[in-house]
Amino acid sequence: MRLSSMADYAVVTMTAAASHCGRHGAGGARVSAQQLADETGLPVPTVQKLVSKLSAAGLLKSVRGLGGGLKLARPAAAISLADIVEAVEGPIAMAPCSVHGRHDCTLEADCTVRPHWPQVDAALRGALAGVPLTQLARPAQAAAGAGATA
Repeated sequence: MRLSSMADYAVVTMTAAASHCGRHGAGGARVSAQQLADETGLPVPTVQKLVSKLSAAGLLKSVRGLGGGLKLARPAAAISLADIVEAVEGPIAMAPCSVHGRHDCTLEADCTVRPHWPQVDAALRGALAGVPLTQLARPAQAAAGAGATA
């Protein structure tokens, strides 16, 4: 299983936004989509599209006016990898048939695995939910050291 490019870019964007909060205390500094694009190397239109999705999901907050910009909508420790992926991709589901309301599988009527997908999806979501944005925003050496001791 692989993340889509947009989900990957959303994680990169949120990590960059979180680094501003970490450098500037609890309230966090505001950052523009242009700054996030510059810091991540992503195209500005891609960052703008991601900002829209991440804001709609309640992960980023846009502040207007003097000193305005983007900031995390809640503390980085309260935002998980699952939250970010779901903001861009929708519910985490390993198989299309495990998404409520989907009935496009030709094996659906006789499938013995379908009833088990929700449990698999919950386990995957749980694993991703266990990775807070704070962990992703740490420098690589610090993150590797934390993983070795955990």
